[in-house]
Amino acid sequence: MAKIKGAVVVNTERCKGCNLCVVACPSDVLELHPREVNNKGYHYVYMKNPDACIGCASCGLVCPDGCLTIYKVKLYQDMAEDIKLMKGNEAIAHAAIRYGVDGYFGYPITPQSEILETLMAEMPWEKTGMVVLQAESEVAAINMVYGGAGTGKKVMTSSSSPGVSLKQEGISYIAGAELPCLIVNVMRGGPGLGTIQPSQADYFQTVKGGGHGDYRLITLAPSSVQEMADFVGLGFDLAFKYNNPAIILADGIIGQMMEKVVLPPYQPRRTEEEIIAQCPWAVQGKKGGRKGNVITSLELDPAKMEENNIRFQAKYRKIEENEVRYEEFQCEDADYLLIAFGSSARICQKVVEIARAEGIKLGLLRPITLWPFPTKVIAAYADKVKGMLSVELNAGQMVEDVRLAVNGKVKVEHFGRLGGIVFTPDEVLNALKEKLF
Repeated sequence: MAKIKGAVVVNTERCKGCNLCVVACPSDVLELHPREVNNKGYHYVYMKNPDACIGCASCGLVCPDGCLTIYKVKLYQDMAEDIKLMKGNEAIAHAAIRYGVDGYFGYPITPQSEILETLMAEMPWEKTGMVVLQAESEVAAINMVYGGAGTGKKVMTSSSSPGVSLKQEGISYIAGAELPCLIVNVMRGGPGLGTIQPSQADYFQTVKGGGHGDYRLITLAPSSVQEMADFVGLGFDLAFKYNNPAIILADGIIGQMMEKVVLPPYQPRRTEEEIIAQCPWAVQGKKGGRKGNVITSLELDPAKMEENNIRFQAKYRKIEENEVRYEEFQCEDADYLLIAFGSSARICQKVVEIARAEGIKLGLLRPITLWPFPTKVIAAYADKVKGMLSVELNAGQMVEDVRLAVNGKVKVEHFGRLGGIVFTPDEVLNALKEKLF
């Protein structure tokens, strides 16, 4: 069963405080703000009790000035009835709507186009008020995200490898301005236009900061359709916690494969008052004595720019201390360790099963956050295992971070396939034997 929850968005500058909507509301949701006024000097209405709103629209019917926009969504009480079969890309789109995202700005490119297509098909602007816009280019899309993030809204974009390369300048600006947003990259093979087949060759670009300057992206690497959905909420939560862009780094396999997924419950989009309370830095208009805010990554004074960078680095160290995520699979007694993320980790689980059937004590460590990387965890295994194999759909990228983690204490090798070719479990096991035995 499902019940309806509503939300009222108030045009505070148009509101003249007539109080008609307050009287009309059957659930005692609205109230004239006792302290704040708009630029015309009127006390405007706000949601004092948002959880009680049922989306009946009684307030909007009596408003003489069209100040109120009412949204309503279904809240599912029984999550068991909300299990769906869908692609990873589709899961991203549905999770974004349900998480209360305010805006999506993107451009189609294989293999992630279903994100935009699903959002268009679902028409969330009619359900939650979410903006979905196909920009004229990837560059335009990321700069729309920059603008939306500056107002404190939950905004996101998605693309695939060549498109993400085009977004790099904007991503650097967003990081430099310390704004939260979510980026999705469903990787394809390169370099150049490359192929539409899956790849993991954007690791360096993502975890080392693909644009200019010393910045970092919180990087989540899903290995299932369920995690594609889950990481939308997690990505936004981390982005707003640290005022830093977050990215879901998936690959074409995860984006295109179909699995069962439990979609998250609906959350209403935040009201303007909630955004101001959560994001005092946001550009929301100078109202009622509220100080003006300036959003920029520019600082011409080198001393102040150094201070900014020192603050950024301190924030990054805090993220490294608190937000490392990883998964271990049969590592307790392992003599050898596979390190893999995304779709490669799924294949490597089968490799572990085959190896153990042959009497080889093999384990798998899957980094869930590629940045912050589980350096300390991998370093601890350097004293326990005889060798590590970094398994990636690229020419050898994450393997460098694995080698840095073990600091020469144990042999680390790489195995991968290129050009969109996906390795088999037998190929990985043979590579392990050839390189480490």
